[in-house]
Amino acid sequence: GQTLGQARRPSPLPSNPGRISAPGRPPAMSAAQLLRHSRKLRSLRNSVDCERTSLARYFSTGSGSSAVKENGVEKRIGGARFSQYKQPGKELETFKVSLGGANGSSTCRRMLINRVPSAVTGLNGSLSCGRVASARSFSSSAADLPPHQEIGMPSLSPTMTEGNIAKWIKKEGDKVSPGEVLCEVETDKATVEMECMEEGYLAKIVQGDGAKEIKVGEVICVTVEEGDIEKFKDYKPSAADAPAAPSESKATPEPAAPKVEEKVPAKAPEPKAPKAEKASRSGDRIFASPLARKLAEDNNVQLSSVKGTGPDGRILKADIEDYLAKGGKSEAFAASGLDYTDIPNAQIRKVTANRLLASKQTIPHYYLTVDTRVDKLIKLRGELNPLQEASGGKKISINDLVIKAAALALRKVPECNSSWMNDFIRQYHNVNINVAVQTEHGLFVPVVRDADKKGLGTIGEEVKQLAQRARDNSLKPQDYEGGTFTVSNLGGPFGIKQFCAIINPPQSAILAIGSAEKRVIPGSADGQYEFGSYMSVTMSCDHRVIDGAIGAEFLKAFKGYIENPTTMLL
Repeated sequence: GQTLGQARRPSPLPSNPGRISAPGRPPAMSAAQLLRHSRKLRSLRNSVDCERTSLARYFSTGSGSSAVKENGVEKRIGGARFSQYKQPGKELETFKVSLGGANGSSTCRRMLINRVPSAVTGLNGSLSCGRVASARSFSSSAADLPPHQEIGMPSLSPTMTEGNIAKWIKKEGDKVSPGEVLCEVETDKATVEMECMEEGYLAKIVQGDGAKEIKVGEVICVTVEEGDIEKFKDYKPSAADAPAAPSESKATPEPAAPKVEEKVPAKAPEPKAPKAEKASRSGDRIFASPLARKLAEDNNVQLSSVKGTGPDGRILKADIEDYLAKGGKSEAFAASGLDYTDIPNAQIRKVTANRLLASKQTIPHYYLTVDTRVDKLIKLRGELNPLQEASGGKKISINDLVIKAAALALRKVPECNSSWMNDFIRQYHNVNINVAVQTEHGLFVPVVRDADKKGLGTIGEEVKQLAQRARDNSLKPQDYEGGTFTVSNLGGPFGIKQFCAIINPPQSAILAIGSAEKRVIPGSADGQYEFGSYMSVTMSCDHRVIDGAIGAEFLKAFKGYIENPTTMLL
């Protein structure tokens, strides 16, 4: 009664001690009797569609795995192991579970771990003849495989949907312990070390070194606690994934019907496709959607070489994409006689491209430019660097002073330290400055946290360390996540006079720093002239968050700190 709910208790049922029993427990009834007499479970009769299904569930403070013996073959089912619940000296308890109409029975053994007396429940969810497993569970998809655990591709950053395997640190057969590095994963931001969570042995590497575009959750390796690792030599995750969870077995037949429905209209236009080709050869008009025409024009694709799958052979955007995916773009360039090399895009390059494209398409950019005189800034840097060297510190760069000035200006004008959240504007209390760093692997933006509260020496030290990690492709998620404002400097390293940067979402502004150049300016007296060094600074703003006057106020504050740098030290 306890397991069937407290609100409504079933009517008394005839007992059958021979069907479900366990040492020290009162006789229970068969599963078939449960289904017949309980109105709560009667509707679930059709869900029991396998020859044998275990209907016993324990209530416990921890989740444990079960050893199930079927036809002489032992399997392990259930949730992941929790070693803190192991109690030495406890014996296994054996009991039988049978279903009405089943051809056999299953013998189950479970560890005694502070459990409440068991009862026949198990039908509070759909039942299947596959194994019962959690996302990271010990399972056995074949009778000849020992209990094992499938490790999926983890989500190592908030925006990660797929990753690449850079290299495996552990090899097949190696013993692994919690905290040890299994492999290096190339995420959408950087290369991150993936650590092992449980003790055991690496039985099978499913995705080897250099594996690309692995979806989050897709199996990359298999571990075992103990057992014959050689049995996993020909292991294939696809065979084990099918019965991994009841939801998957349910979802399998559902997409089958839509697939058939999708193929029917897709096949119908195919015989009409030659009509489009004939029309194009005879000089008639080729029907294509505007998006398809634009995409074809951008990629130098002739519409006459593409078969349309739309109504009456109309060429759609998907047709152009399929044509390009099949090598149509390469054929178009090859036909023009160009010599070229295709360079594969790294994961960071793909993510950067997608984010910047989304930024330009969805964020209303506008730009504000100001020239700041940096003579006093250069002089202050010249005075501070000898002191830094004497104390064993590293030299302070102009970029470090710019970061400090931007952080203080954000504290003075907090409206620019915000993000657009559709229903509201989120204004941050922390001033975390992302610094753009170009490497051979792509563009990285590591973050200097609380830059407004740090000294110039600390900022300079952090920037140098983060830039080196970016070049070594060893940044961790905490090194680039959580920024509220970005500074990009192409002036000092490359001599770019002035440029407009693209906002790094979800931030609302980015500061583009140009190079300093000497200019002739009027002197203090009439007819006198002097030289001054000026640096061009352009701020890209999200007009949804930052109005023009607010952006101008920020640049005014920033210019004040640059032209009077001693105020940054107060």
